[in-house]
Amino acid sequence: MNILKQLALKRPSTAFTLRTFTTAASTYENILTEKKEGGVGFIQLNRPKALNALCDGLYKDLHSALQSFDADPEIGAIVITGSEKAFAAGADIKEMKDKEYPQTYLIDMLSWWENVGKTRKPIIGAVNGYALGGGCELAMMCDILIAGKNAKFGQPEINLGTIPGMGGSQRLTRAIGKSRAMEMILTGEMMDAEEAASRGLVSRVHPTESLVDEALKMARKIAAQSRPITIMAKDVVNQAFETGLQDGLKFERRVFHSTFATNDRREGMAAFAEKRKANWTQN
Repeated sequence: MNILKQLALKRPSTAFTLRTFTTAASTYENILTEKKEGGVGFIQLNRPKALNALCDGLYKDLHSALQSFDADPEIGAIVITGSEKAFAAGADIKEMKDKEYPQTYLIDMLSWWENVGKTRKPIIGAVNGYALGGGCELAMMCDILIAGKNAKFGQPEINLGTIPGMGGSQRLTRAIGKSRAMEMILTGEMMDAEEAASRGLVSRVHPTESLVDEALKMARKIAAQSRPITIMAKDVVNQAFETGLQDGLKFERRVFHSTFATNDRREGMAAFAEKRKANWTQN
């Protein structure tokens, strides 16, 4: 029995409803998007009948939306969320079940999801409900992860006779440590929001119904900063996961030096000295 069928058996008999936050019709089939006030790009995964399972079509929509927001000078931060029932309950097993090894190797299956992490502007993942398998992996690709109280994280691929394929074994281990990550991956058990926060997988837990509003509030605060400096700050934090300490320190110092080539660094320090609010010029 696949992950989605297992979850379907646990669902209440009441009709599934999707809370939407966009005022304009989406041009995508599998996601909803909107430019929110305060320089925030908003993306909502929108495959409610499949609990937002990650299919190829959803990836293409998400990648296109992220590229669009990344290139938009009015956008300073991005929020990705799902529904209150599920952020994403895994990869779409129907697309995978009949593939053979040579095909998966030749196309380097799932490698394209790494493009999410190449988005330069900060991404906040707002997770309500199930974030399982590929859904958990997509959540961990976000720069900041916050959760609703009903969030459930897991890598249950072991139950399907396979292992994580979108970075779950690597990012989860870095986030929560080897022993707990190993336990989750080998047993397929889920982690709730409070444990995820205590172990550092998510930074905050909010009531389910207010999670998206809290994510937007955080995104607006980030978007109000200097865009070039925000991107530099994201780069140096990410470097901490990709290099040793000495190389990371050197990289941070060089990027710090480079901020002195920006008008926004000059304005920020001048504003501090003059006890006024900085007026960012975004360069």
